[in-house]
Amino acid sequence: MDEKEALRVGAAVRRRRRTLGLTLAAVAARSGLSVPFLSQIENERARPSARSLDRVAEALETTTARLRAAADSARAVDVVRAGEGDGVRRVVRGRHQLSALEFTGELDLGREFQHRNDEVMYVAQGAAEVEAEGQAYRLEQGDTLFLSGGVRHRWRATVPGTRLLVVAVAEHIDATYDPRR
Repeated sequence: MDEKEALRVGAAVRRRRRTLGLTLAAVAARSGLSVPFLSQIENERARPSARSLDRVAEALETTTARLRAAADSARAVDVVRAGEGDGVRRVVRGRHQLSALEFTGELDLGREFQHRNDEVMYVAQGAAEVEAEGQAYRLEQGDTLFLSGGVRHRWRATVPGTRLLVVAVAEHIDATYDPRR
């Protein structure tokens, strides 16, 4: 593991620990590693050995492979050029906390959607109609529609050449609100 990868693993460890609602002390008790060492890993001041990372992964109810995959998603710079894709294009590639798609053309997907996390629809060009919670919303260029997680909806472009950007919290992220936190 090179130094840059170790740094990204530290951020992945912190995100996973927080997702589980664990303290450093709890992870230390589960892994047999010290709180200061775990803090150093998370804060990019220590490079865990393969064995230490295995212990941390087990304590976090995951695998080293998943921690490394999460570390890969910490790479924050990626350019997606215009024109990539036909009709539907990923604006954010890879497995990140956000999912973003651009839909272009006269699309009517003809089906209802329901996502577990929040999403925003933005009309970059043209117009679209969105049906949500039994109500129709006509969106023009520049309009934005927010849908909270769990809202059933369907949409269609109503003008040729419509470009609709849909940005959502990724499905693999549990962003549901917990009032106990």
